[in-house]
Formats: sequence, structure tokens, C-alpha cells
Amino acid sequence: QVQLVESGGGLVQAGGSLRLSCAASGNLFSINDMGWHRQAPGKQRELVAAISRGGSTNYADSVKGRFTISRDSAKNTVYLQMNNLKPEDTAVYYCKAREVVGLGSYRVYWGQGTQVTVSS
Repeated sequence: QVQLVESGGGLVQAGGSLRLSCAASGNLFSINDMGWHRQAPGKQRELVAAISRGGSTNYADSVKGRFTISRDSAKNTVYLQMNNLKPEDTAVYYCKAREVVGLGSYRVYWGQGTQVTVSS
């Protein structure tokens, strides 16, 4: 019903910038929020940033001031602008969408992930 395709990952040096894109397609009427999660080797997948349908955002403490999540509703695309990248940002980044299927009930969709590698 909902398909997410990430792009923009790659290899950058510490201090560099990267912008990830997540294009959503399908039936998007019931999408409540979208966000970015990341998973580094040996670590749990963690929330990086999220944005609601109304535009409110939240960030992991580790990326506040460096990362910005935004959206282009006309293009059904969510972005993650990552500045001042650090080696510890290295991870697979996944786009996530939550579809409302009932009161307090969601269906979660994940993109395939895009690798971000930050060298020192």
C-alpha cells in the first residue's frame, strides 16, 4: 500500500554534509508521520528524526543542531539534511512511515535502507 525509496547515502569525510531523500508512493492518505532511523553494526535501530503530518519534528539528542528533517508534500518526499557528519553517524539509514489503521493503531512501512559512511 505504501512504498518508500531512499536515496542520497554515500561516503563522506567527517565534517561533510549529505542529504537523504525518501520518496513515498501508494496510498498516502492515512500516513500520520514519517521519519528516519539508523542502525549501526552491533547497535539497536534508533530514531534519528521524525516529522508529523502537521509538521512537528523531533530529533535524537545526538543529532540535534546537525540534522534537519523536512518534507516536500507536493513531491511526497521527506528529506534528512545531515551536516557536520561524524564517524559515529555511520549506519544504515531507514525511512519509516506510519499508517493510521485505527485509534492508536499503526501500520509501519520501511524503506530498504541507504548506507551512510563517514570517514575520519
